[in-house]
Amino acid sequence: MPCPCTPTRPYEHCCGPHHAAFDQTGRLTAPTAEALMRSRYSAFVLDLRDYLLASWHLRTRPERLEAPEAGLKWLGLEVKAHREMGDTATVAFVARSKLGGRAHRLVETSRFVREDGQWFYVDGDLA
Repeated sequence: MPCPCTPTRPYEHCCGPHHAAFDQTGRLTAPTAEALMRSRYSAFVLDLRDYLLASWHLRTRPERLEAPEAGLKWLGLEVKAHREMGDTATVAFVARSKLGGRAHRLVETSRFVREDGQWFYVDGDLA
């Protein structure tokens, strides 16, 4: 199966190991903020809400996530920029989707923080 974040790579060699490690250990294994962002995009595509919540920083994490809207289809991810500054990072990206016959683009610069060796999504600015 191709990885949702990078269809030219197999899921089992891209985001799959991060999702599986979390399922087995409860820890996040993405080595960079960009890898975490990619694994979160793939988790949205695959509806892995437990992973999404666990990878969201505690101070900004919602209590729960609703199921995706019926018919939502994720079409692709493009990382525009990635910048790490010690234990903080930003990742700018475009995620494309389609719902009800209409195309959508989510353009965001996300903020991440590393704590206890794990990267977490904090929040983001929409463009």
